[in-house]
Amino acid sequence: MAKRLDGKVAVITGAGSGMGAATVEVFCREGASVIAVDISGQEEAVAKKVGGKCIPFHADVSKGKDVQAMLDNAVSAFGRLDVIFNNAGIQGAIAPIGEYREEDYDQVMAVNARSVFLGLRYGIPLLLRFGGGSIISTASMASELAFPSMSAYCAAKGAVQMLTRTAAAEYGKQGIRVNAILPGPIKTGITKALPPEIIGAIEKATPLGYIAEPVQIANLALFLASEESAFITGASVMIDGGYSIL
Repeated sequence: MAKRLDGKVAVITGAGSGMGAATVEVFCREGASVIAVDISGQEEAVAKKVGGKCIPFHADVSKGKDVQAMLDNAVSAFGRLDVIFNNAGIQGAIAPIGEYREEDYDQVMAVNARSVFLGLRYGIPLLLRFGGGSIISTASMASELAFPSMSAYCAAKGAVQMLTRTAAAEYGKQGIRVNAILPGPIKTGITKALPPEIIGAIEKATPLGYIAEPVQIANLALFLASEESAFITGASVMIDGGYSIL
């Protein structure tokens, strides 16, 4: 039986943990060859666990030369490129706008927004070379909802949405689909560090009543990477258990 990503080559950033690591596993299970990219070093363990056609790659995705290198590595290792998942991100500092330090703002924008621009800037020419493909970027429900003391994070994730829509409009006729995933509460390192009472409040505020596992985001990324979503582009897909509807 054919797998959903048979013959596809994907680059996944933020692959060392959380949603990125889960997506590496799902994509490889579904037949893809994967470059697992992270700055932490944990990409090595993820690639070793998955095995098969998964290569770890250390990169700072806020730097153009690193992004070019990770994408070129996919082509040199596997002969083509079909899918890019711009997933790397950080929460950044927590402070009101009137107290937010410039350097903290710049860091969040570099990792969460500039990295997506670079993935598009250097990924699109490669995808065009191989006949098109799918680009997925991780935004957030914070790109639609305001969260006090998270101005940089909200702004960066809003930028991801607009980069997604613009690229989708520019390259759709050339066979490139570009979509964004907007996660809500997910069990990652950020949420695991929160006090139990905060977790409880989040669960209570979520209509489905729980915080999602990273694999649930990975499954959405799989759908957007596969031919099952062939008529979807420029979309911002909320996956938040209903949190944003209240």
